[in-house]
Amino acid sequence: MRPHEFAELSAFIAIAEEGSFRRAAARLNLSSSTLSHSLRALEQRLDVRLLQRTTRSVSLTDAGTALLAQIAPAFSSIAAAIDGVNAFRERPRGTVRLNVPLLAAQMILAPRLGQFHAAYPDIVLEVAINDGFVDIVREGYDAGIRLGESVELDMAAVPVSGTQRLAIVGVPAYFAQHAAPRTPHDLQAHSCIGYRLVTGGALCRWQFARDGHALEIQVGGPMVLGTPGLMLDAALAGVGLACALESTVTGHLAAGRLVRVLDDWCPPFAGFHLYYPSRRQMPAALRALIDFLRFDEAALPGNESQNISI
Repeated sequence: MRPHEFAELSAFIAIAEEGSFRRAAARLNLSSSTLSHSLRALEQRLDVRLLQRTTRSVSLTDAGTALLAQIAPAFSSIAAAIDGVNAFRERPRGTVRLNVPLLAAQMILAPRLGQFHAAYPDIVLEVAINDGFVDIVREGYDAGIRLGESVELDMAAVPVSGTQRLAIVGVPAYFAQHAAPRTPHDLQAHSCIGYRLVTGGALCRWQFARDGHALEIQVGGPMVLGTPGLMLDAALAGVGLACALESTVTGHLAAGRLVRVLDDWCPPFAGFHLYYPSRRQMPAALRALIDFLRFDEAALPGNESQNISI
């Protein structure tokens, strides 16, 4: 196979799998015009139309479907074989595209970016920030980070943080004027700072549980904001009550800037997980990132006894 033929087929596979010239171009690190030229050249050489293109969508013709079914597995095997050579290098290389919410980027990635680069200087880590739910396969990402309860069951996942808890918080001045809620239902009489989900646009319900009894409360108040950080800022400014991850408010609680309520209605839940499509061949660069970020609860201070073997 001539080099230009390989490039044309690679372009066709990327467009077909992504369903978008733009996403395929990003995946191959090419311009959209270069990608379009490659596809036209392939169709002219084969004398058959492979894709139906409109201004809004890309779909396979019958010929395109048949061709993709034949060549995609072979190209996947070639890519896996090439990546397998990484095992013979001193350090893995390649690009890892990661989709994470802002809070996870701040909590998990930001403190360790320097260490990861020092350990794997030949890996290019591309991080996209998105607080919504993203189809990482359709959007061309290698992996994502989300709370464990949000990860699809068909994905492989590893923990990258410990368990988390929610905390309902407000400033002392707020509680000087309003009686603290005793049950989640009492929140409906309070000024609560809302959070609108990026995906779907729904208002996020505040979730509680105690003694096996779970509740979801639709709160209301003077603001609906788009990031957990803005919600916390608004709470600190005295706007109302916020629902935050416990780990993000520990310092404020200790300093007396915030007061916590409904603590007994906020049990622990699965923390952040790095998830990726289940597959037999994993790129060495992604494996390196997974091993680097994997959370080991047994290694935390105070858990040393759990490591004793008999």
